[in-house]
Amino acid sequence: MSVSAYHQHTVAGPVIFAGIGVHTGAHVRIVVRPAAPNAGIVFIRTDIKDRDNAIRVSAEAVGQTRLGTVIVNDAGVSVSTIEHLMAALCALAIDNAVIELDGPEVPILDGSAEVFLQVLDRADRRRQEAPRLFIEVLEPVEVVEGDKRAALLPCDGFEMAFEIAFDSAPIGRQRVDLEITEQSFREELANCRTFGFLKDVEALRAAGLARGASMDNAVVLDGDRVLNPEGLRRPDEFVRHKALDAVGDLYVLGMPLMARFEGLYAGHALNNVLVRALMANPAAWRVRALADEMAQAV
Repeated sequence: MSVSAYHQHTVAGPVIFAGIGVHTGAHVRIVVRPAAPNAGIVFIRTDIKDRDNAIRVSAEAVGQTRLGTVIVNDAGVSVSTIEHLMAALCALAIDNAVIELDGPEVPILDGSAEVFLQVLDRADRRRQEAPRLFIEVLEPVEVVEGDKRAALLPCDGFEMAFEIAFDSAPIGRQRVDLEITEQSFREELANCRTFGFLKDVEALRAAGLARGASMDNAVVLDGDRVLNPEGLRRPDEFVRHKALDAVGDLYVLGMPLMARFEGLYAGHALNNVLVRALMANPAAWRVRALADEMAQAV
């Protein structure tokens, strides 16, 4: 069905998929189910029975951001690597969903958001009779850490500008700047994969990370070489994946943004610092319902 800017949406029916976590290596099965209006996105760890196993996505729920976004509840139950699925939900304008999983980490699938879109497309969307709420940024909010910067600026829609620089020939300096809509996300960002360097793998695995990482779910670089036999999907796949991550990281706000995001060398950690800085400055934003404005205009 076509999406409405005025109404909330959920999935039309349950959809199931499975895969391994890029960091834990654990095989996880996920069921995405419809949810009531204003329920938001809620993850439920079905493998945990002895305490509260539900985590409602919010800026405050983000508990860790090393190489991924991890949400945690007051009972210490967590779900990691939510950003690619969150980006797909954002792009499809899905406001409310219950996501049941029987393990600690959202599957990495092919390292992009494309398979998540394909899975969610099978479920389709259902319009709900509740107004869709937006977070409209009214004044600039910026966070800076060393040479890294992330900012949200006033904008009539949702725009994403990202710039990265790596001392590796396949990457170098890359920049992307586009309006984020369902179509642009599908065409410009969705199939861009996460990436990493071979030299970092041993240290990451010693730290309990990247246990499920492979060339099936990541672009792997060794100095100035891309090791994946199929090569890159786009010459600037790297910065486009960073933009994809940012779409998911910002959707932890629980509502779509009316803002322009600008990221310079930013990552999950700085993205979440920015989200928290926005929430801490109530004068910088307001909740806006386009449905109410339309009704008043009539």
